[in-house]
Amino acid sequence: MSKIAQLFKIKDLRFRILIVSMWLVVFRILAAIPIPDVDITRLKNFFENNQLFGFLNVFSGGGLSNLSVAMLAVGPYITATIIMQLLTMIFPRLKEIYYEEGALGRAKFNRISKYITVPLAFLQGYGFLNLLASQGVIGHLGALQLFQESLIITAGSMVLTWIGDLITEQNLGNGISLIIFAGIVSRLPTTIQQAIATFDMSVLTSYLMFAVLAVVVIAGVVFVNEGERKVSITYAKRVRGNKVYGGATSYLPLRVNQAGVIPIIFAISVLLFPQFFAQASAIFSKNFSLEATNFVNNIFNNQYIYAAIYFVLVVLFTYFYTAVTFDPKEISKNLQNSGGFILGIRPGESTSAYLSKIINRITLWGAIFLGVLAILPNITRIVTGITIFSLGGTALLIVVSVAIEVLRQVNSQLVMREYEGFE
Repeated sequence: MSKIAQLFKIKDLRFRILIVSMWLVVFRILAAIPIPDVDITRLKNFFENNQLFGFLNVFSGGGLSNLSVAMLAVGPYITATIIMQLLTMIFPRLKEIYYEEGALGRAKFNRISKYITVPLAFLQGYGFLNLLASQGVIGHLGALQLFQESLIITAGSMVLTWIGDLITEQNLGNGISLIIFAGIVSRLPTTIQQAIATFDMSVLTSYLMFAVLAVVVIAGVVFVNEGERKVSITYAKRVRGNKVYGGATSYLPLRVNQAGVIPIIFAISVLLFPQFFAQASAIFSKNFSLEATNFVNNIFNNQYIYAAIYFVLVVLFTYFYTAVTFDPKEISKNLQNSGGFILGIRPGESTSAYLSKIINRITLWGAIFLGVLAILPNITRIVTGITIFSLGGTALLIVVSVAIEVLRQVNSQLVMREYEGFE
């Protein structure tokens, strides 16, 4: 509490908090402005009967279920960033920009990601509106009207991406992450209100079980998200002139959850593809499209089959994304160039093989952890029988991760000002 009080006593930090809060309010206003000609009843039924789009709706802060101008939120930008990171494996120049050119290279990398975000947002908005029109959720849209509304949705997504950059500049957390955080937290009051309105003493045990499970899951998310394997690194002594460099010991942190929530986003994209394919096939055959849509819905509406497929995809993508972002050969090369080595392990190929062995072992537990988090809503529904609450492990992971990151940046700001006070 003393740190919170100190935070508001410092004029500069108080102003930054006000700016961040203002932009988050703007995000919530945009998420509440709907596009015209929407059947609210059919829209509500569509999201209740579709787990995948319900998941995406959480990320948009309810903007998707409102069909707001910000219905896609920052999803297209996140997708563009993932695509760019994957392209670093194919194009050495992109890898050089991202990893070797420092802050300027990262800024250039992010600028290219924003260029890719524009067509992605347009295509996602266009495809989603077509899907809703085929389901009767929105009225028939002419070609010009569909184009205009897709442009509006694209503009809404780009505005939120810009707002995310403005929030990041305040050094109180990542702006994109805070927008997703605000979207998830904004749904809590409505969920609690629904739970109170439908409360029945006959299901009190289930509610208590849910509360206990929620506490256990939150503790587990914090524990695993902060978990890391520390690999001891020793730096050799080097004599240059009259000065001696090195001789220190440090460590290389290998996180258990190295991939974050990216594998879950990948898995959701793969699960969404069959539904979009079934809808797109209507161009060639409406009967085939209807049969394919019914087949896909029958599979994904079965919680056991859906959870099993989802879990396997998350585990596979966790290994894939970790392999993309963590290069043992590159790390081994950097250690060797800086005079660092692992005791008992030869520099070069032996160090690379040793790091690969460790990362493969801890990634297994990180993958299982992410897989369980992904299917946690299904598990809570099966175990407790409560459908009003949905203990979304992915949402918890994001909320906890963002909260911890904001806390760290706030602490660093306070510590920096304490040092300034001694000058």
